[in-house]
Order: sequence, then structure tokens, then C-alpha cells
Amino acid sequence: MSSQQYIKVWDPFIRLFHWTLVIAFTVAYVTEDDLITLHTWAGYIVLALLVARLVWGLIGSRHARFSDFVFSPRTVIAYMKDTLQLRARRYLGHNPAGGAMVILMIVSLLITSVTGVVLYGAEEGAGPLAGWASQFSHDWAEGFEEVHEFFANFSLFLVFLHVAGVIVESLVHRENLVRAMMHGNKQQRHEKATDNEF
Repeated sequence: MSSQQYIKVWDPFIRLFHWTLVIAFTVAYVTEDDLITLHTWAGYIVLALLVARLVWGLIGSRHARFSDFVFSPRTVIAYMKDTLQLRARRYLGHNPAGGAMVILMIVSLLITSVTGVVLYGAEEGAGPLAGWASQFSHDWAEGFEEVHEFFANFSLFLVFLHVAGVIVESLVHRENLVRAMMHGNKQQRHEKATDNEF
């Protein structure tokens, strides 16, 4: 145990972003129309976090950058096949499947958040887009509501897939990925953990 060495993988911003997003999305999802003010502010927080994450994906630390974990679809599929056969390589940062999940969740949550802001302006006449969105017809507002609800539910589905993936990867590679996202460190093993690359 004493010979184990650890390497910093997840920087403080990534860890704060991850856990704050978990809380904000959960609050937004469970409040829905019942507590519109709380729902709205949780949605604003989600949107602000996503914008910050997009910026950090370009200028942040090594494993936070999109260039570190965006892989080709062929690589993602091959990695998932290897995972099913319990022979997938270990990555210090996001593995190909995890990287694809990050991109999917960002896109889905962005659509959910933006349509939510539009809907708030159209139905409540409030928010930063109220002047523009309040001119929408009832049919347009209903259309935005359908898109908003679909992507909110799709985001929740992605969350479940993400949790399942974390459990599988934690078991396959014998490491606690949840704990790693709390303190930011992963074990530097004698066997080579793959440095993420295109």
C-alpha cells in the first residue's frame, strides 16, 4: 500500500463542476412546474455551468480538455466492445465511452436549458429572453415545452447510463471512480494507463 503512487487527474474546477451539476440538475428535474422559481434558478445554474465547462474544455487542464477525450466513433465502439469482454484498456482521463458520454450530456443539457429559458420567457413573460419569446404563439410555446421535456428526460436517461458505466469501469479496473472525482487523484500503476489521445 505504501508503494502506491497517485497522480492528479481531475482539477478543482472539474470536480466542482461535476458535483454542482449533479445537484442543480436534480433540483431542476424534481421541482418542474411545482416550484417554478427554484426550477428556473437551478436551470440557470446548469446553463452557466455548461458554458463554463465549454470554455474549460478549450483552456483547462490536460484531462479537462476536449482534445484529451474526444475520440472517433470507431474508437468509442471498439472500446465498448472491449469493455463487454472485460479487456478494455485503462485511461487516466476519460476513456472513449466516457468522453462520448460527456459530449452527449453537454449537448442534451444545453438543449434542455436553452429551451427552458425560451419557455420561461414565452409562458411567464420573464427571464432574459422574455421580450423575444413572449411574442411566440401558443403552438410555438408548446413545441418548446415538448423539446424541453424530452431532453430533460433524455438527460436523466444519460445520467443512469453514466452511473452504470462508472460502476462497470470501477469494477473492471479495480478503482473507485467516484472517489477519484471527489479528490481528483487516480492511482499511478506499474501497468501503463493509457494517456488519452485521438
